[in-house]
Amino acid sequence: MMIFTHVRKVMVMTLVMVVASLGMGESLPRHVVKANEPFAAPKKQVAVVIDDFGNNMNGTTEMLDLAIPLTIAVMPFMPTSKRDAQLAHEKGHEVLVHMPMEPVKGKKSWLGPGAITTDLSDEEIRSRVEAALDDVPFAIGINNHMGSKATADERVMRIVMKVCKERGMMFLDSRTTPKSVIVKLAKEMGVPYAENELFFDDIYTSEHISKQMSKLLKLIEKQDQCIAIGHVGPPGKITASVLKASISTVQKGASFVPVSKLMRGLQ
Repeated sequence: MMIFTHVRKVMVMTLVMVVASLGMGESLPRHVVKANEPFAAPKKQVAVVIDDFGNNMNGTTEMLDLAIPLTIAVMPFMPTSKRDAQLAHEKGHEVLVHMPMEPVKGKKSWLGPGAITTDLSDEEIRSRVEAALDDVPFAIGINNHMGSKATADERVMRIVMKVCKERGMMFLDSRTTPKSVIVKLAKEMGVPYAENELFFDDIYTSEHISKQMSKLLKLIEKQDQCIAIGHVGPPGKITASVLKASISTVQKGASFVPVSKLMRGLQ
């Protein structure tokens, strides 16, 4: 009986000490969410895609060293295609195949090897797309290099999109023509897709690229997501410099994300 009484006293004293400690704020720190407390809205998102990797172009190192997630679009069958894709992957960037496609104006010879043109047979188009995907390691999808004529051709693009569907890949429409059928076919065929909204460096000057960055900031103010494309090559170092200088400004209103985060039509 005496043992039972002692145990009961110990239990009561322990309970009193616990209650006292809670009252003194000695419990583990915690955040109590009230029923009507709003959750923080997710930050806006911007994806920056850099085209024309694969030929040891100006700005390659500067772009890959930027301290933000990028999407690196690598042209297939070029001298540094595999190296650039490998480096991009090692630095945590996403990789796309930057598929050369026929423009309305310009010479086919400008496109490089393995280009998709509207005079090719269905079989040859499929073969070239599959070969390009096999040539660029770590690729998760495709975007078009040039292509104002090819991306408006439903026969051509249906074959390209079918290969994407079969391989579980996505397609980013670079939007080199308002007549593009990419989004229409992607929705119809169930291929994840996205659309470019702005080119940073269609004119190769620091003044123009800076103006385009200002346009991007305005787009971020108006919408939750945005995709913009820059290039290595002639404007590469300038574009990389403008991007680097603008990182902190962009991050005040948005997070940099890989383009896969902004793909629509994902299952």
